[in-house]
Amino acid sequence: MLDSISHLVSFIYSAEEGGFSAAARRLGLSPAAVSKNVAALERQLGVRLFQRTTRQLHLTEQGEQFLREVAEPWRRIEGAVQAAREGAAEPAGTLKISMAPMVGRTYFVPMLEDFRTRYPGIVPDLYFENRQVDVIGEGFDVGIGGGIALSEGLVARELTRVHVVAVASPAYLARHGRPAHPGELQRHEGIARRSVQTGRRYAWSLRQEEEGEEVAVEFRTVAVADDPEAMAMAAVAGVGLTLLPMPHALPFLRSGELVHLLPGWYTLAKPLCIYYPSRRLLPAKTRVFVDFVVERFRETGLAEQFRAPG
Repeated sequence: MLDSISHLVSFIYSAEEGGFSAAARRLGLSPAAVSKNVAALERQLGVRLFQRTTRQLHLTEQGEQFLREVAEPWRRIEGAVQAAREGAAEPAGTLKISMAPMVGRTYFVPMLEDFRTRYPGIVPDLYFENRQVDVIGEGFDVGIGGGIALSEGLVARELTRVHVVAVASPAYLARHGRPAHPGELQRHEGIARRSVQTGRRYAWSLRQEEEGEEVAVEFRTVAVADDPEAMAMAAVAGVGLTLLPMPHALPFLRSGELVHLLPGWYTLAKPLCIYYPSRRLLPAKTRVFVDFVVERFRETGLAEQFRAPG
């Protein structure tokens, strides 16, 4: 028998999320606590479940086999517990959701029709916030964005890592040429980003994982903005090249209004997460929305689309 169910859950969530930190946010624990739980499970089983490096966590062969055996039974237990709590009632009520404006309009609003079909009793109440929100303090059921401060009692479930890539318009490239290496950006005109929180300009570096190379981004700044939507529109207008998070760049890359520069080079933005209070008795309306969004990201491949093309 297992000494603690928390050890097993920490293992399952770490395997599903790909790391202790993401599992900790999902469980409302510290990464150290999750790591300790997994280590305790490994000692009890007498096998190593993960290969650990400074950056990554990989299941061992025994870990993969163990996950196959326990994950589905645990899902059934979770479902049975939740069903017992909620009885036969359908999830219902107003769901107050904060989301980043562009990401919300472009990627989440189109999901609402399917969500409402599945849960007609829930009324999404959307707030488009281009600022840091206090999810719990301001009475939101759910927050969607990157970099929301994890106050006490708030859980963050990572939807995807977000890559930031260099882009420019075809017209700009026709006038100035296309850089082949980040070091060539210093000969180009660019649009810089200013932090809303600090007022300072972003200091970007682009990295290429295959070669393990990282290069500081330097260009002749011709405009500065604190909003990636404005930066995207300025780049489309040919003002200069810039760096954009993939969610902001993707619509313009698809339309051909912007061109992805320096394939294989990127930097990381804050992960895109869904945030919600860590109450044990999470309202059904919140739980089903969180599960729906996570499911949709996996099914539609959005998580992969927010990463840099090769």
